[in-house]
Amino acid sequence: MSRLKVLYGFHAVTARMRHDASTVEEVYYDATRKDRRMTEFLHAAKEAGVRLIAADETRLWGLSHTERHQGVVARATDMPLAQNLAELLDGINGSALILVLDGVTDPHNLGACLRVADAAGAHAVIAPRDRAVGLNATAAKVASGAADTVPYITVTNLARALRELKDAGVWVVGTADEATKSLYETELDGPVALVMGAEGEGMRRLTRDTCDMVMQIPMAGTVESLNVSVASGVCLYEAVRQRSVKKK
Repeated sequence: MSRLKVLYGFHAVTARMRHDASTVEEVYYDATRKDRRMTEFLHAAKEAGVRLIAADETRLWGLSHTERHQGVVARATDMPLAQNLAELLDGINGSALILVLDGVTDPHNLGACLRVADAAGAHAVIAPRDRAVGLNATAAKVASGAADTVPYITVTNLARALRELKDAGVWVVGTADEATKSLYETELDGPVALVMGAEGEGMRRLTRDTCDMVMQIPMAGTVESLNVSVASGVCLYEAVRQRSVKKK
């Protein structure tokens, strides 16, 4: 039997209904909300054939364990995404584009990284099982539906996983402030895995040593670093840009 997970917030629940409404078991909603946003949401849920259950604040908090549910909480089954590295590599058609996160522990950062990975068309986000945040309800909400479309694969040994990617023909490129080559001088139009370290700490030494190369994002202002989700977006979209140019 499929495991049920909790989704909350208008974006996350609406995205799941649009992607595959059949996986949404039921939606609990705040019946006291009469605003346009809730009205439109309930209409969309009814059109999708989703079971709706009116609930009070106590029930909504009990399901979501947060006050940021916006009056909408859903129970849904997991989506059939790649569960491990082997499944991921077997299922990629075309040139791989993978985001690797080393040491990201904030669920808000993870959710934002999943969202930008989805927008850029990345095939997956990979992270170590230890020293990393799990895909919890907070991360899923921030991801605004991307947690259901982008596989989040956790591995026991990140360096070993990077070597497996390299063996599969994927170019592993890390990011480091002190790198001598910039993002815009790096070829990213082939199969590539972009490795991002935690803000401040960066990549761990073994992770860096396993990369084929490292590059830096040019910083023209006074700040020393970017949030990991912003850095991920900058690098992913440079890879997307290079691929679009290559096709012309």
